[in-house]
Amino acid sequence: MESRELVYFVAVAQERNFSRAADRLGIAQPPLSRAIQRLERRLGVRLLERTSRQVSLTRAGEVLLNEGRKALTNLAAAERLTRRAGREPRLVVVTKPAGDAGLLEPILARFAAHPDTVEVEVLICGIGEQKSLLRDGTADVALLRTPQHDLSGLATEELLTERELVVLPRTHRLAGRASVRTVDLADEVFPRWSDESPGSGPVITDTGQVAELIMLGQITAVLPESVACRLGPDLIAVPVDDRRTTLLAAWSEERRDRALAAFVRTAAEVAATRSTADALKSPGSLTGA
Repeated sequence: MESRELVYFVAVAQERNFSRAADRLGIAQPPLSRAIQRLERRLGVRLLERTSRQVSLTRAGEVLLNEGRKALTNLAAAERLTRRAGREPRLVVVTKPAGDAGLLEPILARFAAHPDTVEVEVLICGIGEQKSLLRDGTADVALLRTPQHDLSGLATEELLTERELVVLPRTHRLAGRASVRTVDLADEVFPRWSDESPGSGPVITDTGQVAELIMLGQITAVLPESVACRLGPDLIAVPVDDRRTTLLAAWSEERRDRALAAFVRTAAEVAATRSTADALKSPGSLTGA
């Protein structure tokens, strides 16, 4: 199977329309149709069901779409990593805004003094983009939070576990509570972090939207303590009794290099120091940032 054929098939399978797929690929529709037919003949299975109105995937087509996307991502990653290997060694660390629990600055400082240090580039990404940037080779290591639905192909190291707090406007019915339970939040409107997330709240594309929407009474949000307490003095952050989240360092499980291993070890050491310091603090009240 040629990579070009796979690109063509994935485009048709995603668009569910030959005309739109041809426009997306920048080719005419007849050669695209012929390429898919040749691919079906070579594989000996029907990949698409075609009618005058729609295109749908067969079971075999669904398998090829799933595996084909992975293969194309791996191919792009191989090309990107190969090009990078010919340049000066460096690590690309990706995190979303405020997604490092305040650890990244001390990690970078400590890693700079490590015998296996290399130049580090920090990439700030959008919500939920860390895993795709790891898998396509753009980033070497990502900072992620649990829970995560799909960590396939990735190795992880737990760094820091935090409480989760619900962030509320000061006029909210729960704003005066010392803590709340998950059941207390049953009727709240929560943001959705992607189009696929369940719920009726707005889809958040930028973390800057969160504080504004909470202030306006449009949503409430349950966030890690390090994030919740930085959203501003006009909001209230209340601990949720049974909620915890863990910050992870994640990287491709196939990677084997000294600089990456040294960075992960450094991150774990810095996080352990932070966890010890937090444990020695006496618990204080949390009523906003």
